[in-house]
Amino acid sequence: MPLDLPRLRNFRVSRRDEAAETAPPESPDRPAPTVRRMDFEFDQVPRHWFGGNAFATHMVNGLSVLFPDGERFFVRSVRHYLDQIDDPELQASVRAFFGQEGSHAREHQRTFDHLASQGLDPQPFLRAYKKFAFEFLEPKVSPPLRLAVTAAFEHFTATFAHQGLSGNDFDEVHPQMRELLLWHAAEEIEHKAVAFDVLREVDGRQSVRAGGMLIAMALLTGLWTWGMVSFLRQDRETNWRRSLREMIQIRRAGPIGNFQMLGMFFDYMRPGFHPDQVDDYALARDYLDSVGRLHA
Repeated sequence: MPLDLPRLRNFRVSRRDEAAETAPPESPDRPAPTVRRMDFEFDQVPRHWFGGNAFATHMVNGLSVLFPDGERFFVRSVRHYLDQIDDPELQASVRAFFGQEGSHAREHQRTFDHLASQGLDPQPFLRAYKKFAFEFLEPKVSPPLRLAVTAAFEHFTATFAHQGLSGNDFDEVHPQMRELLLWHAAEEIEHKAVAFDVLREVDGRQSVRAGGMLIAMALLTGLWTWGMVSFLRQDRETNWRRSLREMIQIRRAGPIGNFQMLGMFFDYMRPGFHPDQVDDYALARDYLDSVGRLHA
């Protein structure tokens, strides 16, 4: 069924007390998000920086190029409700969330020039992405639903982050890119519940949360695939046969990319779900401590 944009534009919700159904665990080991200013170097990153696998590299490139403008959208969506947040602790976490997302946008955007120098120009995709997602679609969706979309995206990024920090997925990634990805992953876990808790504060309805997830699932699947294909088409060192072979190669190691998202989707759609039900804050803390960036 096509997305009914006029109905989304006119969609209005009222605050209802369903937040208790998604209450977090009583004593989550949740840290206060910390804003860290980073300055990563990318000068030594090769074209196929994911263990020489072009498909895996461009799969992650296709996600990475979504981040700068996507993170700014997340900030806009949450900032809209800043004056409706009564809890001082949540207010402080929201402001730190803004700072962390700004840092993520800046560092991922710094990779764009390096990609272009390798003949992988992200700008044609970025122009189309911005026009569709933020000039055309965003104004047609109501503020509560934009916030719900943000909370759902944060669930995806936090779950990918957990996998990246807890497994060996990034062992073959070039060290300069690995530093970027693991730092980003750790901070995604630090603030994984912020947008969700703001949504509970301003509109706790399951229907709003579910609607945001449905839109986020469709957008992330489509935009990520579009971005990945745009890089694969520009890469003169690969072709469809090599891409198919490399996709099968990494697929054998387990679900990847969009294949993982169905599990995340169903987990999030459970009544009573809350991000803190996966208590992985220690995972983020241990990584940040190991690189000397636990504190700003």
